[in-house]
Amino acid sequence: MLIVNRVNERTEDVCHEPLLEEQCCRVRPRRLAGLLALGYAALALLWLLMSVPLLHPAAVQAHLLHEIAFVSVTGGLLFAAATRIIAVVVERERRAIAQLEVQRQALERANRALRAFSEATLTGWSRVLDLRDHETEEHSARVTALTVRLAQAMGIDGEELEHIRQGAMLHDIGKIGVPDAILRKAGALVEEEWAVMRRHPELAYDLLAPIGFSRPVLDIAYYHHERWNGSGYPLGLVGEQIPLAARIFAVVDVWDALRSDRPYRRAWSRERALRYLKAHAGTLFDPGVVRAFCALIEAECQEAHASRRRVA
Repeated sequence: MLIVNRVNERTEDVCHEPLLEEQCCRVRPRRLAGLLALGYAALALLWLLMSVPLLHPAAVQAHLLHEIAFVSVTGGLLFAAATRIIAVVVERERRAIAQLEVQRQALERANRALRAFSEATLTGWSRVLDLRDHETEEHSARVTALTVRLAQAMGIDGEELEHIRQGAMLHDIGKIGVPDAILRKAGALVEEEWAVMRRHPELAYDLLAPIGFSRPVLDIAYYHHERWNGSGYPLGLVGEQIPLAARIFAVVDVWDALRSDRPYRRAWSRERALRYLKAHAGTLFDPGVVRAFCALIEAECQEAHASRRRVA
């Protein structure tokens, strides 16, 4: 991801390279040629006006013809030279711009390839977690999609939304460091095992931070088990001390857990899970996030009902 971010920055630099605009606008051949012509005409006229009065009246006409011929020939030669110089400069500028465009396109291709590789890597990591923990199979894909929709409903977009998506996908990456005997235990965990399990946010941070992931990605991986009233882990943060990305994801994560079958209980209904979130808004969860989430679920349900009626 660090490589991808750096390539993105370089691509943006090239795409907005001030040299391109400067090179496109630096040379204006018509304007330069016109200025040269006017400058030369002014000098020639000044030369004529200064030299003619010094001559005898009888020689003025002949001298004037010679002067005009001389000025015309030298002016034509100078103008031809200036035009050639302008053409050479313009060609050099055109080649420089074309070369920069080729470099920009190459960087864009490399950036797309790195993004594809990065996306495949993230998907692979989350899939590995799902395969290790059969209890939460496909959990990462579900919570990622729903977290993105909730973040969009709350007005988050652009690069920040993409970072939230990546954080949701990798939220449980720290469980790679949890032994199978604990992660896949069928029964309830004892206190010592819970202590090991609760370390997975710290393990996630230790894994992702050196790679260069952005702040929202780390926030979700590290803080998604923090709770609004300070009862969560690993730091016991309270209220808005918890980063917004983690507060958004916490609601989605619990919702998906409640709506999924577990060995020790059946999945809750939509209404029961919504009641649970509303009952714990302001204690376990950010009340503003809970309101936005409930509104999103209700809107999606109404849209699904309307779609089914249209099909019927």
